[in-house]
Amino acid sequence: MKYLSAIFVTMAGFLTACNTDSQKTATAAVKDTAAAEMKIMVPRMVCYAGVVGKDSVFLKTEIFPNVVTGSLAYNFEAKDDSKGDIDGKLSGDTLIANYSFMAEGKSSVREIAFLLTDSNAIEGYGAMEEKNGTMVFTNKAGINFGEGFVLHVISCPQQ
Repeated sequence: MKYLSAIFVTMAGFLTACNTDSQKTATAAVKDTAAAEMKIMVPRMVCYAGVVGKDSVFLKTEIFPNVVTGSLAYNFEAKDDSKGDIDGKLSGDTLIANYSFMAEGKSSVREIAFLLTDSNAIEGYGAMEEKNGTMVFTNKAGINFGEGFVLHVISCPQQ
């Protein structure tokens, strides 16, 4: 009987110790998850501007780890201006984004491309086609960054 009681006490102690470790692990996991959920993602904000003749372009980027958002405005002397939002991805140094904008009184969406460096954003051009109401590049690998607007890094305006 002594042996049976000793085995019972030993097993109870072992089970209690295991349960305490499980509770500590579960509590730590909940705390880690809560901390991760409470982290606020602060984007890296970079603004660019460029002027060619009497035409100008302003690009504001908010770069998150997986997404780039922001705004883009074209101010042209000889045609209607356009202003809108961008939403896309940065692959290496190349930004490909959808530009949702208003021009000539109508809402449109088209893909844009910019080659981003430490001091410039160079607009890319290429053949485009319409897909589901959005103008998209037919060959993203063939985008030409040699003849587009060259924008320079500026201080972002205070909002």
